[in-house]
Amino acid sequence: MLVGFPPASRLPPRAEPSLGILYLVSTPIGNLEDVTRRAARVLGDVDRVLAEDTRRTRVLLDHLGISMPVISLHEHNEAGRTDLVLEWLAAGDGVALVSDAGTPLVSDPGALVVRAAAAAGHRVVPIPGPSAVLAALVASALPTDQFTFLGFVPRKGEERTRFLERIAGSEETVVLFESAERLGTLLADLTEACGGERRVAVGRELTKMHEEFTRGTLSEALRHYQEHAPRGEVTVVVERAAMPPRADAADRIAARSLAHALIEEGLSPSRAAREVARRLGLPRNLVYEMVQALEPAPNRAPRRADGGGDR
Repeated sequence: MLVGFPPASRLPPRAEPSLGILYLVSTPIGNLEDVTRRAARVLGDVDRVLAEDTRRTRVLLDHLGISMPVISLHEHNEAGRTDLVLEWLAAGDGVALVSDAGTPLVSDPGALVVRAAAAAGHRVVPIPGPSAVLAALVASALPTDQFTFLGFVPRKGEERTRFLERIAGSEETVVLFESAERLGTLLADLTEACGGERRVAVGRELTKMHEEFTRGTLSEALRHYQEHAPRGEVTVVVERAAMPPRADAADRIAARSLAHALIEEGLSPSRAAREVARRLGLPRNLVYEMVQALEPAPNRAPRRADGGGDR
């Protein structure tokens, strides 16, 4: 049972004016107790609220005892809404931007509006608060001194392959978003790309009643979720790569020669890089950089955009 928050009418007076300001208000990612007093005050004081999902935001506003116009702003209408937001700000209105949950603009719409407002000279004020990225990171038991947030995982094709290779070679802890339905596939692909001994933490239903963290190696996490189908919102934190040994000149020459031969045989650059790394025992990210730098052979026909038979 969630503990209620004082209605806006009983909150302390606001500490800053709202006129002509665009506020980026962080909202709870699951537990309504996580809304800050400042966020509640701003939401109750502005002239209107821009929300990715007006229904979810209305639940939060009702919980706070706030009656406020809520206007939709999502990926399909953001471009069209931007000029209207600029008109409101120019007229001196206070506008709050929220996402479905957490900190706005983190894998959510709003960047166009923020850039336009800043370019027009309006104040853009962040109202810090909940974040699934930071919540998962600090509870992952993995290094937090340096990290990279890569958002949602591409679903297929060369883009996904490059994405997985980037994680495999990352020198920082990596935080990802993925749907529960595709978590098993992601863990299987990460196991292949990074090796089964790379550590991972999967945060599920963060801040909610059924919050759960699964920590261990990628192989262990894959087995766990093959036996226990996940549900709800998922955030994945992947351990950074071990510092790879440096390749000497002979290794580089051999890698380039083998990669060139494999590409001539019809393999895509990314698949050739994986094969070279496997055969020669070299770091995948290093080999991938070398393969990307290869000059195309003069007489080689261009590879089909869809990768041809390399599937």
